[in-house]
Amino acid sequence: MDDKIEALLKEYNIYAQENGFELNQNKEVVVGLMRKLLDNEEKYGKKFCPCRVITGNHEEDDKKICPCIFMNSEIEEKGHCHCGLFLKPVR
Repeated sequence: MDDKIEALLKEYNIYAQENGFELNQNKEVVVGLMRKLLDNEEKYGKKFCPCRVITGNHEEDDKKICPCIFMNSEIEEKGHCHCGLFLKPVR
């Protein structure tokens, strides 16, 4: 795993813990999502959620920067965010 992915994994793990979520335990899925986030950052200059469509409308697209504003409601409703990176903790 390259250094950028490891750093992002650590950052998102901390974010999840601080916000009462869990990071998906499937490493293959998570690493794939991290790669897509880094690809989006390289292409668009921001880590847009890989599961969202980037339109070019900055006001709308900024809502799709991971972790996006839709995440909390998706986790509450479905138990995970749209792409499955963050999960509702099992208690």
